Amino acid sequence: MAQLENKVALITGAGSGMGRATAAVFAREGAKVVAVDINESAVQETVKTITAAGGEAIWVRADVSKGPDAQRMIEAALDAYQKIDILHNNAGIFLVRFLEDTTEEEWDRLMGVNLKAIFWAVKFAVPYMKRQGRGCIINTASTGGFLGQYMTPAYIASKGGVVLLTKSLALDYAKHNITVNCICPGAVETPMLRKHFADSPEPETAMQRERQLVPIKRFLDPEEIAYAALYLASDRARGVTGTALVIDGGSLAGYVE
Repeated sequence: MAQLENKVALITGAGSGMGRATAAVFAREGAKVVAVDINESAVQETVKTITAAGGEAIWVRADVSKGPDAQRMIEAALDAYQKIDILHNNAGIFLVRFLEDTTEEEWDRLMGVNLKAIFWAVKFAVPYMKRQGRGCIINTASTGGFLGQYMTPAYIASKGGVVLLTKSLALDYAKHNITVNCICPGAVETPMLRKHFADSPEPETAMQRERQLVPIKRFLDPEEIAYAALYLASDRARGVTGTALVIDGGSLAGYVE
């Protein structure tokens, strides 16, 4: 039997990268997917891919940092499928900027997408999960939630917040049979990572240097992150809550030659 048979999964940031890969994996495992992204054409493409493979999915355009949009995406899932079993807060953005060069608008936008969006989604989804008597929340953090990183203070602050918010929510909702976990990817081959390197003065050199810092000597594939999310979303992880699951090719283990 498929691991997510008859479950409804809402995934934000589903238009590309890890979100798209996770939507596809969840659909293959039997979930009805509510794919959410601010990029309408991208999220439509995700849904087309799922339905072409025989899966079931709908798309919702939403700016997850905005309360009304977050409420609307939850209501869209309930209107279509009458429940939400899995809420995967995956949308995220990146910013390479020293703190003194960061504008208030840049700071607020990054915190809105990476951290405040979880506040909104949980606020609107949890009342329904409580009534269902069960639920699963998965947040996308980062290895940057555990250590500093050069020239990315706003991003690192947001991901550190995701890790500890996850743990706090796990304590709050354990008695309601709602698990709350986060996944913490390292360097993953996504459009966001490629843009990061493209914005560097020497993109190819920067990419090769970063790749060599990963003990397995390669960037991770988005599907590898998707399967980690699948584990946390499945009944096999019923006893797992409040954890931060690292998938980083060994980067946090220490230094390597």
